[in-house]
Amino acid sequence: MILSNNHQKLITSLSQKKYRQKHQLFIAEGVKVVRELLESSFELEIIFSTESEFSSLDCFIQVSDQELKKISSLKTPNKVLALFKIPSQKKVNSSGLIVALDTINDPGNLGTIIRLCDWFGVEQLVCSQDTVDCYNSKVVQATMGSLARVSISYLNLSEYLQTVSIPIFIADMDGVNIHKSKLPASAILVMGNEANGVSDRLKQLISNKISIPRYGNSNQVESLNVATATAILLNEFRR
Repeated sequence: MILSNNHQKLITSLSQKKYRQKHQLFIAEGVKVVRELLESSFELEIIFSTESEFSSLDCFIQVSDQELKKISSLKTPNKVLALFKIPSQKKVNSSGLIVALDTINDPGNLGTIIRLCDWFGVEQLVCSQDTVDCYNSKVVQATMGSLARVSISYLNLSEYLQTVSIPIFIADMDGVNIHKSKLPASAILVMGNEANGVSDRLKQLISNKISIPRYGNSNQVESLNVATATAILLNEFRR
């Protein structure tokens, strides 16, 4: 097989969510990311590479450096681009430590939070329906393979949070100092939008609000990046 115009058109189309949904495919790039996904339950559709490492795969297509550059979204393509099938969304098991995201817009933030969930052993991530798509190529890239180990669900967040029996905590600037809070092993940690934080509709549902204390004297730093805040809070939950 060779790289065809149809392949190029398909890959280009997958930069848009509607076409990812139509074809039920997403793009993964780079040796580390692709290797991790190949070792997971994700199903490979087709793989393009300048290296012979993947040549044993039935759906392998050898490409030149120039051809890979044509289909890659990276400034410096990393040897391989693969298309994987989007799996069916799993039912959420509301136990253990869960992270919930309310309208996260930045792909880099979502990708980093998925990596953090993997690092801290959070197996389930639930997202509001207006959170950026986890199969966006920038998100996939930022996860560095952790996408393979974290179950991600998109749902009506306010409805979901009203059905669970475990404690729910909101990250909020006006919340209780996390260092003085008693944190359970099973809980849901809700992180909010980069600009606006957790929405008012969710704040009305949840009474447990926690915050990260600021020790610096400058008032110019209004808040932490949502991924940074998630890392600090997950560390406290696990500690």
